[in-house]
Amino acid sequence: MYPIPSPCPVCGGEMIVTKVHCRECDTSIEGRFSARTFAQLTPGQMEFVELFVRQEGKLTHMEKDLGLSYPTIRKRLHEVIRAMGYEPGVEEEAPSLSEEKRRQVLDELNAGDISYEEALKILNQGEEAA
Repeated sequence: MYPIPSPCPVCGGEMIVTKVHCRECDTSIEGRFSARTFAQLTPGQMEFVELFVRQEGKLTHMEKDLGLSYPTIRKRLHEVIRAMGYEPGVEEEAPSLSEEKRRQVLDELNAGDISYEEALKILNQGEEAA
C-alpha cells in the first residue's frame, strides 16, 4: 500500500479519497471522503512526526537524533503544524469578560461595593478565560 500523494504531483492541488476498499470482505465504496489530517503531510514531514512521537515531544532529544539545532527542529515542527492546517502558537479564543460585566465590576469598585483586589481578581479571571 502507498500513502495518498499530497499535494497532487501534477498541479499541486489537494488530493481527496474517492474510493475505499475492505480487504477482508472485498467491499468497495465510492464517493468523496475526507482524509485524515496526517495525509496532508509529505513523507519527510511524516518521518518527523514519527520521531517526534517516539521522542515524546522532546525537541532536545530530536536534536541529537537528527543532528540539527533546536531552532531548526522548531522550524520543522512549525512547518508540520502549518501543513496540518493550523497556525503555531495560536490557541482558540474562549469568550472573555463581556464589556457589560467589565463595566459592572468597575462601577462596583467606584461605588466601594468591592475592593481593588476583588475587582482585579474578577477582571483577571475574565482575561485568563480568553
